[in-house]
Amino acid sequence: MASNNSSYYHKSSTAAGGGMWFLGFVGALIYYMQHAHSFWQVLYGIFQAIFWPAYLVYGLLRLIYS
Repeated sequence: MASNNSSYYHKSSTAAGGGMWFLGFVGALIYYMQHAHSFWQVLYGIFQAIFWPAYLVYGLLRLIYS
């Protein structure tokens, strides 16, 4: 017997957000690695690729409120 478990449907709707974040991560990683010329720039590029949404929001807020 199949039951209507609402938590199952809720979990499936979050999968698209994770996929979009992953695509953004890969795109940011490629972008930052193209501009890295030393080991430390590579490490910083990986850090930036992980936290790219925070950099995006910070840049947008700086544009709005400056």
